[in-house]
Amino acid sequence: SCGPRRVLRHNPTSMRVFSGIQPTGDKHLGNLIGGFRQYARTQEEGEAFFCIVDLHSITVDYDPQDLHDRTLDLYAMLLATGLDPERSTVFAQSHVTAHAEAAWLLSAVTSYGQLGRMTQFKDKSEQREFVSAGLFTYPVLMAGDILLYQTDVVPIGDDQRQHLELARDVAARFNARFGETFVVPEAVYPEVGARIMDLQEPTRKMSTTGGTAQGTVRLLDEPDAIRKKFRSAVTDSGREVRRGDDKPGVSNLIDILSVATGRTPEAIEADYDGAGYGQFKADVGEAVVELVAPVQARYAELRADEGELLRLLARGAEKARVAAAPTLAAMYERMGFVRA
Repeated sequence: SCGPRRVLRHNPTSMRVFSGIQPTGDKHLGNLIGGFRQYARTQEEGEAFFCIVDLHSITVDYDPQDLHDRTLDLYAMLLATGLDPERSTVFAQSHVTAHAEAAWLLSAVTSYGQLGRMTQFKDKSEQREFVSAGLFTYPVLMAGDILLYQTDVVPIGDDQRQHLELARDVAARFNARFGETFVVPEAVYPEVGARIMDLQEPTRKMSTTGGTAQGTVRLLDEPDAIRKKFRSAVTDSGREVRRGDDKPGVSNLIDILSVATGRTPEAIEADYDGAGYGQFKADVGEAVVELVAPVQARYAELRADEGELLRLLARGAEKARVAAAPTLAAMYERMGFVRA
């Protein structure tokens, strides 16, 4: 059969970009640096699809009202950090039923053993007494999210490498068994800041669900709270401001300052040569305050008009449905289902 770029895409010459983020936990500096900023840049490179993956959020215990509110919070934050709903397709996963359908169809070409090797499943399942089947099959739904849109490029954080590899394997297996159907996507990772670490425990990534309160910089934190968190950030023995495996705390702060100011890590090391940690940490905090100030202002403006947010979300969902429909139809046809 014909390749997907000729059959399943309206514009086969344009690169397609897809990424998704869960509406769980307060969004933090790691999300901004490892995700949101990439999203805003990559939407300039082709047809961009950005999905609030609310279906993924029900694989662990959750509060329904909290899911509702955080979905709208996240949508406002995505727009506040640079996504343009006129240029990109920004939508909620549950508004496009093709995602759930594709996940079931793709489960037929995903191995049990491969899912069992997923590091995130192992980590999360060890932390709870009840482990949902959804937590185990989560990567299949993620594969469907990506493959439905004939995605060329997936801008993701470092912690999602394994899931993206599974999506690539599933696409290749489906193509081999049922005929050429999917583009096999490539990942794009930020060169600096791919994984922002907790300020108090710099060997673990920054997280509002698995990190420390004082070590996680929330995007909506007050400026003085941000400054305080950086002043108290854990560094390392010695006084040298340099990167290295033996200096995870300082390396993390250098990466953050590099992203916030646009200066290279090497230039930062040179600027603070012999200066010690005090002024360095204060400067990182101030740079982050300046980085998030316009985001906070735009978010507050957007979140104040819920009706407009819902209107924009509905428009994004309709665009996504139209884009996903040809792929889903091809999946059913090539797998042998009778279509009325």
